[in-house]
Amino acid sequence: MRSFDYRPLYRSTVGFDRLLDMLDTSVRSDWPPYNIEKKSDNDYRITMAIAGFSPDEVELTQDGPELIVTGQKRPSQENRQILHQGLAIGDFKQAFKLADHVKVANATLENGLLSVDLVREIPEELKPRRIAIGSTRNAPSAGDNGKTKQISQNTEPQRKAA
Repeated sequence: MRSFDYRPLYRSTVGFDRLLDMLDTSVRSDWPPYNIEKKSDNDYRITMAIAGFSPDEVELTQDGPELIVTGQKRPSQENRQILHQGLAIGDFKQAFKLADHVKVANATLENGLLSVDLVREIPEELKPRRIAIGSTRNAPSAGDNGKTKQISQNTEPQRKAA
C-alpha cells in the first residue's frame, strides 16, 4: 500500500492540522481484511478476519466517535522454526470513525471472524416529531382574560363630523 508524507503540508499551512491528521490516520492497512455492512437503517456490522486470535488477545474501545480494534498476539511458548510464513499473524490496530449516536451493541469472535454490531440510537429529543396544528377560531386570546368581545360587522367607512 502506498503511503503519503504530509510533513511538507504541516510546514506550509496554518490551521489545517486537524484535517491533515485525519488524512494521515485515514490511510488504512490491508490487514486485517474487513467488511462493513448495513443491516437496516440504524444497524450496522463490521466483520474482521482475524484468524489465530483468541478473544483475550483482541480489544475493542469506543472513544467518542471512534471505534478502535486492537489485536496483540501473545508470544508463542514453543520453539518453532518457521520455514515459510504465509499467514499474516501479527499485531494490528484498526480505527473506525463512527457517526453521531452510533454505539457498539455486541461483539463476537467465532471461526476467526470478529463481528462488531453497531446501532444508531437517536435520543427522543432529536427525533423528528409531529406537531399538532390547533384552531384559534374558538380559543380566547391571551389578552381577553377569558371574556369574549363582540366585533361590529359594519363594513361601511365611518365619517367624521366636521
